[in-house]
Amino acid sequence: MASRWDRLLDVKAISLAEHLVEEVSKLLAKDLARWPLPVLELDVETGRQFAPLLAPDSQRPDPPAFGEAFRLARWELEREIEAVDDYMRNRRWLERGLAPDDKQALLFISRWLVEQLLGLAEATEGRLSRPTLVEALNRTERRLNAAAASG
Repeated sequence: MASRWDRLLDVKAISLAEHLVEEVSKLLAKDLARWPLPVLELDVETGRQFAPLLAPDSQRPDPPAFGEAFRLARWELEREIEAVDDYMRNRRWLERGLAPDDKQALLFISRWLVEQLLGLAEATEGRLSRPTLVEALNRTERRLNAAAASG
């Protein structure tokens, strides 16, 4: 007869990196659920460019802007520079249902995501690979979408 602890003993242990990716995705999804996004540091030029999006009364972008921002961030983390270049140069976000006015939000959210994940890589002294950062991004997107669908 199996004891009640057998199931726990049979569960595969997860690595510290796996646990970190899971917790980071929870934190990022929580931050993304709020608007405006929390920003700790901002250089003058970037601040000027994105100031309307950082105002306390700024309107939250529509969900498609977030989806496209995740796409851009993923390409940035994967170093798919040609994909990013084609997307921006040919205004592909318009083909995906965004309006011309959504460009600033798209750039802001994608830049925020990339900065958060590269900051994590820096904080771990490079112990997390780019594919691991992409996995954290993917989990964050799934969490954000699940929260939006349920609530």
